[in-house]
Amino acid sequence: MPMHQNELTVRTPGRGTTEITAEVADAVRGSGVSAGLCHVFIRHTSASLIICENADPSVREDLETVAARLFPDGDPAYVHDAEGPDDMPAHLRTVFTNTGLTVPVRDGRLALGTWQGIYLWEHRTSPHRRSVVVTVIG
Repeated sequence: MPMHQNELTVRTPGRGTTEITAEVADAVRGSGVSAGLCHVFIRHTSASLIICENADPSVREDLETVAARLFPDGDPAYVHDAEGPDDMPAHLRTVFTNTGLTVPVRDGRLALGTWQGIYLWEHRTSPHRRSVVVTVIG
């Protein structure tokens, strides 16, 4: 069974979502796999991956609003704050979302739904460079 793997570097502007669908789709095309699976994995504990609505950005704004309510920065109940008030909330957001996603590959393309996109969700307030591993098996 053929397998292809590459690593993406994604620069984030800070907290929020960055769409990576096109970069993942390029990796799938470059793999030569026509039918199989694409696994996407982020190599960090303070950012995550989501499949989300890609037509209306207000969906992702609302996700951020809810996450801020659930995991507020600087909550005095947090013990871990080694890198600042957004440190523990970033870890919590990651645990409650995903560090890995699997998407079917059909006809050499990601088999996402009409309104689905793949996003890196940065949970820290500062910009970061994030490493994402894309593995295509078919």
